[in-house]
Parts: sequence; C-alpha cells; structure tokens
Amino acid sequence: MDRFVFLTFDGLARGAVYAAFALALVLIWRAARIVNFAQGAMAVATAYVAHSVSTATGSYWLGFVAALAAGLLLGAVVDVAVMRFVGHSSPLNAVIVALGLVLVIQAVLGIVYGNEFLPAPAPFDRTAFTAGGLVLLSPYDLFVFGAVGAVVLGLAWMFGRTAIGLRMRAAAFAPEVSRLLGVNVGGMLTLGWALAAGVGALAGMLVIPTELGLHPHAMDLVFVSAFTAAVVGGLDSPPGAVIGGLVVGLLLSYVSGYVGSDVTPLAVLALLLVVLLTRPGGLFAGVAARHV
Repeated sequence: MDRFVFLTFDGLARGAVYAAFALALVLIWRAARIVNFAQGAMAVATAYVAHSVSTATGSYWLGFVAALAAGLLLGAVVDVAVMRFVGHSSPLNAVIVALGLVLVIQAVLGIVYGNEFLPAPAPFDRTAFTAGGLVLLSPYDLFVFGAVGAVVLGLAWMFGRTAIGLRMRAAAFAPEVSRLLGVNVGGMLTLGWALAAGVGALAGMLVIPTELGLHPHAMDLVFVSAFTAAVVGGLDSPPGAVIGGLVVGLLLSYVSGYVGSDVTPLAVLALLLVVLLTRPGGLFAGVAARHV
C-alpha cells in the first residue's frame, strides 16, 4: 500500500509536467494544425538560456524568468522566420521542417555548450513529506502542481473570457472569415506559437531538474511521453491534454515501480498504439457532425 501511494503521487507530479508539455502541443495544433516535433528541442534551448543567466547572476529565478521570455521569443521567431514559409500542399511539409529544426537546434546547442550533462538544480527540496509512514509529495512537487495549475487556469481564462482569446480561436478555426472581420490572423498565429513555446519552456524548466541534467537531448523521451498524452486526450482538447498528461504520468510511474524502468518506453508506445487504433481523435475529441 505504501508503495502504491508513493507511485501514485510520483506519477501525478510527473504527469503534471507532461500535461504542460502536451498543452503546448495542443496550442500549436489548434492554432496552425501542425504537430510541432521541435517543441522539445525548443524547450531545451530555453533551459540553456536559464542556465547561462543563472550562472552569470547567481539567481535561479532570474534564469527561470529568462527561460520563459526566451520561449515566447523563440516561438514567435520560429513562426515568422520558418513556419510561415512552409507550403501547405502536404501535411508532411511542416513535419519535415520541424524535424529539421530539431537537428539544427540540437547541433547549435552542442557546439555552444558541449554534449556533457550540465547541473540543473531544483529551486525547492525534492525530499518528499511523510505522514503516518506514507511518502507524499515533496516541496518541488507542490511547486510543479502550482505552476502547471496556474498556466492551465490562465490559458482557460484567456481563451474563454478575453477578446484576444476569442480572436485566436476564430483565427484558428475560420481564418478566411476572421480576416474579413478584421482579425490579424498572422499575428494571432504568431501569438499562438509564442504561447506554446512559453508553456513548453516552463515544462522544460520543471522536468529537467528531475532528469540526469541539462543536455541537448534532455527532452527527447519527455517529448514522446507528452505527445502520447496529447494524443490520448485529443489534440483539439486542452482539458484532454491535462488529463492525458496525468494518465501517462501514472502509467509510467506504475510500470517503472512494479515492472522496471526499462519497460516504460514500451508502455508509452503501447498506450499510444491502443489509442490510435481505438479512438484516433483522442478520448476527449468532440463528435464530428455528419455531412449530408
């Protein structure tokens, strides 16, 4: 029982990070109908920015803020300088460009910072609290839940209660009509990329301290898990991305704790395969209207 409780809390903490990363993928998909396979590499790039700023200033929080700002800027630059020029004749065009962007970012990071693991300290203690002999959450886990929860609530408020959120949704689902109504569709698309990259930067800053350290490929496996979470929940559903992230986190925790960590990649791929075969649109996908 003690082990099950520990694995459950550990899985929820891990799943919260996957939820944030999956939410970034959903934001890009809803804005541009593109699965951004470069999301992980972009998050690592912002984590290196945080490392440089923290090393220069001695402040973790200045580096944290710098990473979020770098994520917003990098997302906007990728859209304006790269993705805006990708042809839409085939969905594979954007996928190929994104994969090429991964190689470019990882190569540049390797040249500038090297391929050694750099330390990535956590801002709070990672030792879990205990109550009645049960191992619960750590202060760092509480920070993760708070940060991800704040992002989810902020995005829900923006898309549901603000004019700019309404414009972004209109530009994504009906760009031609939105242009006729005076909406700057290109600007809304760039804003969507910036927000997604900012959320991805947050997810990177939260998950990298729990890994071996900072490395150009630090987010590769995390991206696979987050992509699975987004597919499980549905690429059109932000709430589904959050729930999918928690599901994937729990799955990885239980498999790692009861079977072995070597099997966790297979568990993620098996979950992804099952969802794609049984419900390709995701568990929380809306019902499509029938055309007559």
